[in-house]
Amino acid sequence: MIEVHHLNESRSRRITWMLEELGLPYDVITYQRDAKTRLAPPELMQIHPLGKAPVLRDNGEVLIESGAIIEYLARQYGNGRFAPAMGTPDYNRYIQFLHYAEGSAMLPLMLKLYVGFLGEAGAPLQPRIQSELANHLGYLNTELTHRDYFVGNELSGADVQISFVAQMAVKFAGRDTYPNLSRFVDMIEARPAYQRAMGKSGA
Repeated sequence: MIEVHHLNESRSRRITWMLEELGLPYDVITYQRDAKTRLAPPELMQIHPLGKAPVLRDNGEVLIESGAIIEYLARQYGNGRFAPAMGTPDYNRYIQFLHYAEGSAMLPLMLKLYVGFLGEAGAPLQPRIQSELANHLGYLNTELTHRDYFVGNELSGADVQISFVAQMAVKFAGRDTYPNLSRFVDMIEARPAYQRAMGKSGA
């Protein structure tokens, strides 16, 4: 049985959604952050020493990093679905967006979150953060101008990986600021597999 090790307030939804799209059975093992330090409990570090989530365990192998997990699942169980064929332009685009989601797009989102905790002390940083958010989210919105998915004509692992960024864009900026991202979010959240993932392990 595949295990998804999930830490509360972490981004494991993409992995359970991907598993639902693939029709694979899995268990979700949930850990709670320490109320004061916000760090993972020691039990999660027994699965992987970094104590981060999500972590996937399959056939005794432990994988970290959402992009790597999604790529593994598509390769191991996708049977040609969720990833274009290697050596094609679509594959290059797929790999680009798969890594872009966490490599570049998440940074201004995380800065907005953490600098927001500083209140007035973080005010000098806000213009730069807002500029970077507009740059990245505007780019993603433009990429969906004439397409439903970021790669090809059907859902891929890249769409699953970038879904969190799109959802945060709608949450932070409102539905009207990035209409193509709003349309994308509506589409993915209506998918039966996404709804099943929500039903099994909550929002």
